[in-house]
Amino acid sequence: MNVGVWIPNCRHLATPEIIRSTAIRAEHLGYDSIWVSDHVVVPHANVVNFGETVFDPLVTLAVVAGATSRVRLGTTVLIVPYRNPVVTAKMVSSLDALSGGRCILGIGAGWVAAESVALGVPFAERGAMTDEYLETMRELWTSREPSFTGKYTQFSGLVFEPKPLQKPYPPIWVGGHSRAALRRTVQFGAAWHPINRSPEELRAGRAELTRLSKVRGRTEPPTVTLRNDVRVLRPGQSVPASTHGGRVLAGERAALVDQIVELADCGVGHLVLEFLAADGHELVEQMTTFAEQVRPRLP
Repeated sequence: MNVGVWIPNCRHLATPEIIRSTAIRAEHLGYDSIWVSDHVVVPHANVVNFGETVFDPLVTLAVVAGATSRVRLGTTVLIVPYRNPVVTAKMVSSLDALSGGRCILGIGAGWVAAESVALGVPFAERGAMTDEYLETMRELWTSREPSFTGKYTQFSGLVFEPKPLQKPYPPIWVGGHSRAALRRTVQFGAAWHPINRSPEELRAGRAELTRLSKVRGRTEPPTVTLRNDVRVLRPGQSVPASTHGGRVLAGERAALVDQIVELADCGVGHLVLEFLAADGHELVEQMTTFAEQVRPRLP
């Protein structure tokens, strides 16, 4: 199982110093990937969950790319309808080319209606926009003379460079756990990428991906990945509350190993960990403890 780390580009630890130092430390500790979240504006009702400061994910990953050399760089997840797809395609392909082909594009349609309104995105059309924007980006990434005519985007007679270094384009991981998200995963995705799902939900989702893949004639279903809140506990400590709802991976070392082995048995091939920490020191401590004392015991 590959293991990645979410670094705090939002919420209470979102500072340039913590972002950079956490990324460098994650690579030093042997983590496979580094991940950031996406929100453009924060409605007052969501400040408690997102924090007030949210650094742009693709800009943040560009900074991380310059500070690292090996780890994969992912969005968990980029909210596709929030940005013009031609601009997004340019930013993603530039990040992939400049980082040496390390980008993973985790995507979602968004769920905060007030944020969509502020950005001029019709909330009821976000799913249709996401699908069309992904088609648009694939055209730009793969065609020598790209052209596209859709409801939201039209272009032709242009040059789009650079292409992504990864061919045909960076892996697309589709977030969410709705029926639409699973359908979108099979249509566009290399992987399904939900948050804090139980083993039962993962097994059900994996079965649905297999069924949908057969319907669409896809020879291999998408792989299963997972982002999960996690806390390495000391004796006597209690499980903290999740920032997203759902299941938290928490326990002393042996218990965490058992929980993650169960996820592997459900088909999870890449686990992205969001460590629940009060400050930067505790974040590094949690990352280090997991890397040195938990991960070596995983199969």
